[in-house]
Amino acid sequence: MNARNSETDRQRNAAALGIWENEGGAPGRDFTNRQYGRRVEADRSWTVYHVFSGIPAHEDGVAMTGLSRSDATRSMLSLNLRNAECRKAPIAAPPIVPHERAAGQL
Repeated sequence: MNARNSETDRQRNAAALGIWENEGGAPGRDFTNRQYGRRVEADRSWTVYHVFSGIPAHEDGVAMTGLSRSDATRSMLSLNLRNAECRKAPIAAPPIVPHERAAGQL
């Protein structure tokens, strides 16, 4: 690999990493979890969105679009932190109830 290709690959990787970080990083593998990212729109405003569907996030019924970069970052981090705390909350398992034997079974 020559130096020019190496520099091109480095720039390409840096650009991809920037996009990946901009969009909230690596998504969780559990698709039932709500993971949010942020993206810059064509008008230079920012949107917080659900990373699996691409749909803008909503909070109190309002779409999280048209935000400044700092507001989008703060909102994205807040939503992801809230979701992480929900996942850490203990989940009560149903009580274990022994099966009743059917009449006539030993």
